[in-house]
Amino acid sequence: MMELFGITATEYIGYLASFMVLLSFTMKDVVKLRVVNMIGCILFVIYGFLMPTFRIGLPIIIANAAIFSVNVYYLLQKRS
Repeated sequence: MMELFGITATEYIGYLASFMVLLSFTMKDVVKLRVVNMIGCILFVIYGFLMPTFRIGLPIIIANAAIFSVNVYYLLQKRS
């Protein structure tokens, strides 16, 4: 995997995912919060799949897929 400044592309995805989730907690608008959090979740799922072994990434994938689903559910509820 490619490295830049000694950090792999997988690690950059993990850092970006963490940043997006953290950023979502600073938002007052609930819709924006959920959308930014969903982006973080998607990045964490990608990060989980890129982990060296599937066993290591599976808890990350499961947790963030579940959080993503909760966000989708509440966004759809808000539309109704």
